[in-house]
Amino acid sequence: MVYPITYRRPSRISRVSSPDSVPGTEKRNSINESVISGSSGVSHGIPEPLSFDRIIAGGVCPPCTVRDFMNYLKYIERAAENLQFFLWYRDYTKRFNALSDKEQALSQPWLKENVEPETQPRSSQLTPDTSAMSKGTDSISDDGVPVTQTTSEENNPFFTPTLPRTPNSELKRDGGTPTDSYDGSYGGREDHTDRAAGAFQGAGLTWKPLTIQPFREEISRIISIYIADDGTRQLNLSCKERSALLHALQNTTHPSAFEEVVTTVEWSLRCQSHPNFIRWTICNGNRPRVIFARGLGIGGIVGGLIAAILITLSSAGRAYRVLSIIGFLIGISTLIAAWKGMCVVLHGMHHRHLRPWELFTSDDEPAGYDMKGESEDSLFSHSSSNSYEDEPWVPKYEKRNVIRKVFDREIWIQEPALRQIQDTIFLQSILGALVLSIIIVGIFCAFPKGNYF
Repeated sequence: MVYPITYRRPSRISRVSSPDSVPGTEKRNSINESVISGSSGVSHGIPEPLSFDRIIAGGVCPPCTVRDFMNYLKYIERAAENLQFFLWYRDYTKRFNALSDKEQALSQPWLKENVEPETQPRSSQLTPDTSAMSKGTDSISDDGVPVTQTTSEENNPFFTPTLPRTPNSELKRDGGTPTDSYDGSYGGREDHTDRAAGAFQGAGLTWKPLTIQPFREEISRIISIYIADDGTRQLNLSCKERSALLHALQNTTHPSAFEEVVTTVEWSLRCQSHPNFIRWTICNGNRPRVIFARGLGIGGIVGGLIAAILITLSSAGRAYRVLSIIGFLIGISTLIAAWKGMCVVLHGMHHRHLRPWELFTSDDEPAGYDMKGESEDSLFSHSSSNSYEDEPWVPKYEKRNVIRKVFDREIWIQEPALRQIQDTIFLQSILGALVLSIIIVGIFCAFPKGNYF
């Protein structure tokens, strides 16, 4: 069962980070704390074991892991690029902070109030030490001897060798049709560089990248995939946000350049996608199973009504009318649980249906495979889009008939906090059904005997 999702653009909320990591964040600590604590009201009711930070840190079990969150964003909400970019940024910040002081000095923190006009020479926008380093060299060794940077391509996980443009190696798209242009989702370093340059030109900026800055090639690829208008995983950014980001990346590769964009992305993840993901995860059955459960609930209520009417019209005593409470109790409780996306039969075993994309996993990766121990980089590939219409499981699942979908494969729910939420919903449905059943049976008991048979 898919809950409706509404998107609202945040006005401006500070990125949750350490005040020491990015200058200028001290004055927004109160906003950061409110986002972490969930006091905004959007994530009210989500227990701490299923909090956003705990999921990102890998402290939960299936079906609430980072991989499950990613699958939800990809297949249900269709906004996986937000989490992919957020995970990349966290990893990028760690790698940047692990650099030596000399390498970090090449990319100063981004402070808009200290930016010099764009009309000034490019070299004047650098710090004195950086300008000295950039004269004819890529870096300076520890003993002060200029050296050429040769390890960026070897150590950069985002580097892809450029494919030769020959007739036998042309990339093909759209059913195998050769093309002379390179798509960023298929091409190598040159393609991402060209697309990044196009993004700067579209924003009215002149791009003269400082190759001596750390991770400059990686930043070009990120711009090509997440920021450029035709990026394979383009973020939902306003023109103002995109222009401000490109202006910052024009001068530095410091993580602080992404501050405003990460603010928007993290707000969307914390206050919209995460609560929706938890509500969606509570549903233990697929849509056909939930509809089937609702039908059973309505059938139980109808059965209770028929029994109560027949007993009322008969010459049996009022005490026998209480027997109809069984049908009301079963029917109403099943209907209430199904209305919240739960099947009481599956809940009795603490099982859930496998998702469509989990049903057709390979033999060496069983369904429900726990991804907690995997690195964040394995959760996504920056070289592909988030489109899943061509994935093999889509036509296979569509060929399944309704009966088979109702009785799809099941798996045990490992996350204790999720089972506890489902127990609470089940208990609420039982109590609500009991109250309503007593009221309905009491009304029937108030009628006199029918004595019709």
